[in-house]
Amino acid sequence: PFSSNAQIATTLNDQVAVRQWNLDGLPADNLSIENGLIMTNARRWPLMIDPQGQANKWIRKKENKNLDVVKLTEDTFLRTLENAIRFGRTVLIESVGEELDPALEPILLRQTFFNRGQEMMKLGDSILPYNNTFKLYMTSKLPNPKYAPESSVKVTLLNFTVTPTGLEDQLLANVVIAERPDLEESKNELMTSNAKMKAKLKELEDLILKQLSETLNPLDDEDLITTLNESKRMSTEIAEKVVEAEETEKQIDETRNTYKPMAVRGSLLFFCVADLATIDP
Repeated sequence: PFSSNAQIATTLNDQVAVRQWNLDGLPADNLSIENGLIMTNARRWPLMIDPQGQANKWIRKKENKNLDVVKLTEDTFLRTLENAIRFGRTVLIESVGEELDPALEPILLRQTFFNRGQEMMKLGDSILPYNNTFKLYMTSKLPNPKYAPESSVKVTLLNFTVTPTGLEDQLLANVVIAERPDLEESKNELMTSNAKMKAKLKELEDLILKQLSETLNPLDDEDLITTLNESKRMSTEIAEKVVEAEETEKQIDETRNTYKPMAVRGSLLFFCVADLATIDP
């Protein structure tokens, strides 16, 4: 058996995490969410095609507490990478061109080795202790870069170019913030609360399954029965609240959609202007 409508955005979706991404600036359209999910589950560091700078903005806010931003052309480029590898910081390399710096190869291929029990990496002429909390992001402003196959296989290549649907969602949010800020605030609070409740519901379900699998004779375990009854009561309450919240969210969306024609027109104008660049004068 299989699901005919299976999508990455629903299969791998962690609703609480995705909602936080949206609050941090990631567009709420399916393509952007799929890109975010692929990025967090992929084994290779992401290289994001980002002509409008949306991915850059999202990463800056998402990783703002531990982030170093650098360009390949800066003199401090290698030193920044060395410090990040040593101390487990996050690096965002901006404005990447169509060729990747050879100095990045040990990082992209995760070429580490162990010396006296310590994980190490050779970067240029330096041998550094490798901190596993190190993270690397790369963004390119080029709208249609042509990366060589030998470069593409070393990264997770993601296209964050804005889509009509994604832009409509963003413009709609901006219009509603300007016209009805109370409505947009209510929607954001409701979506965050709803995601947390669904996550709690999943935790309770997992807890019940774990307890049942670990108990040899569940019918004779009074503590287990008490815990299961309490978990069932809590899950029922949460499920009812989720249904109520989703109904309220639908009502809010109906009101928000009265402003949608303005967002659609704005998206259309944006792509018309963008297409002018392809016209040969």
